[in-house]
Amino acid sequence: MAIEAPKTRRGESSRAVILQAALDLFQERGYEATTMRAIAERAGVSLGGSYHYFPSKEHLVLEFYRHTHELHSAAIAPLLLREKDLAARLRGTMRAVIVTCEPFHAVAGSIFSTVANPSSPLNPFGAAAKPLRDEVVALYADVVRGSDARIPADVADMLPLTLWLYQMGILYFWIFDRSPGRLRTLEVIDETTDLIVRLIGLANLPVLRGSRKRVLGLMRSIVEGQIA
Repeated sequence: MAIEAPKTRRGESSRAVILQAALDLFQERGYEATTMRAIAERAGVSLGGSYHYFPSKEHLVLEFYRHTHELHSAAIAPLLLREKDLAARLRGTMRAVIVTCEPFHAVAGSIFSTVANPSSPLNPFGAAAKPLRDEVVALYADVVRGSDARIPADVADMLPLTLWLYQMGILYFWIFDRSPGRLRTLEVIDETTDLIVRLIGLANLPVLRGSRKRVLGLMRSIVEGQIA
């Protein structure tokens, strides 16, 4: 379900207008009730023109995923360049997820109600989402690799994917968070990132080596059975 990037500035502008129209309608009507025809009418383009850029509603949602990921990557780049402490890197990265997604909070629930279905082609664990999922996992590999933390090799190998799953959990909490400025989500991030880094530190203890291997083996078996 890859989408070919537009080759002209006009094409980029048209894509942006269509995506914004889709997000507005998802918010107003819900994902399922919104049609490609309605999106084209709202965007002021022909139905054929909308299909040229986005062959389906699923492509629009995948574009939304990519748009927020690109915003997130740009937002954390300065942090990752200057900061070496793993707790600070992870906390800043997770907080930036919420900050960059916040303008889309109203529409996120409508989209999530569809993508949460395991049979949905938009499921973040599915094949259609794999290219972008791999990019997000690679971002967390950079978060880990650029830190000065001492992390066992087997933990470091599994950690980026685990942090992507953690991000998914944080976003789920954020969707339902009605606190002012989503402060409760930010508090959860601060509390849990510190806990994660402490647990990573404990993984270095020789006495926990056997338990660590069992936990990592269990995690691998679960992930391999669920992610395409």
